[in-house]
Amino acid sequence: MNFAAPPPALRSTHRELAPVDQVATLLLAMGKPAAGRLLKYFEPDEIKRITRSASKLGMVSPDQLDDVVETFSEEFAGGASLVGTVQEVEKLLTGLLPADQIADILAEVRGNANRSVWERMATVQESVLASYLVKEHPQTAALILSRIKPAIAAKVMGHLPLPLRNTVMRRMLSFKPVVDEVMQTVERTLHEDFLINGSRNAGADTHAKMADIINKMDRQQMDEALTSLAEARPKSVEILKGLLFTFDDIVKLQPRARTTLFDAVPNDRLVLALKGTDAEFRTVVLSALSARVRRMVEHELNGGDPAAQRDVMEARRSITDLAMDMAGRGEIEINPGGEDDALIR
Repeated sequence: MNFAAPPPALRSTHRELAPVDQVATLLLAMGKPAAGRLLKYFEPDEIKRITRSASKLGMVSPDQLDDVVETFSEEFAGGASLVGTVQEVEKLLTGLLPADQIADILAEVRGNANRSVWERMATVQESVLASYLVKEHPQTAALILSRIKPAIAAKVMGHLPLPLRNTVMRRMLSFKPVVDEVMQTVERTLHEDFLINGSRNAGADTHAKMADIINKMDRQQMDEALTSLAEARPKSVEILKGLLFTFDDIVKLQPRARTTLFDAVPNDRLVLALKGTDAEFRTVVLSALSARVRRMVEHELNGGDPAAQRDVMEARRSITDLAMDMAGRGEIEINPGGEDDALIR
């Protein structure tokens, strides 16, 4: 009697499985629901390799499947974890491919992974990223800002409190080579915080939104709000203080920034905003004006009629909003002072 030759898959039931074949075998044996929960931890390139292995796997005997399961069970019992990282892929490929080829593959994988994280970070709103960095260690903040595009990093720095901004810049200038493990930890954290948890990202801008609201209050209301918040959320108040900019803070701007700002403010609005301010504050503001405009403003202040407090506050808010808008466009730099800087009333 003539028997047909068994199919290729059946003839290879006792072959030795490479590490990547063992992973593919285990995932196929687990079934779609369980395997699907694991696959989300693998990088795209890793999934491609596992997929290629699974498509060429053929028949795996029950004995071989038992061996694979037992091997993984022993690894788990010893504390190992199945996580799709570059290190784990390197372990899987060792012995399967030549060392130089493994090095080339891992270099490409690391490069693609890094680019995907840092390029996608460019889509995160600057104020959101700034609120995130304020809560991180300055060294971590410096590392993150050094890896994103310079134009975006500049905008993010514009939202940072001045002391932190200066600290971060100093650290960026004194960087030493960062080991792969540290960089991978940072990238994984950013991926989880910003690129996976979209809902969390949507609510991460609460400090910036609250600062915008408090900026619209008058001085007394602002002080009361910050005092009340400090009792329950002292750390949040510190973040908010770094994001606030009031009309009183105009005297803390650099002279060039003040000149740029008041060049865009109508004279009548500036006159209205300066009503009720003391001589020292007026002197600083007037010094930013041209000689002709300064004489006009001084004349109006000395001989003008009194104005309603509501109108004065509205004029001051409009100038403050203009300063924030100009800072957001990079036209001026806002440098809020620290806690110990007295406000000129």
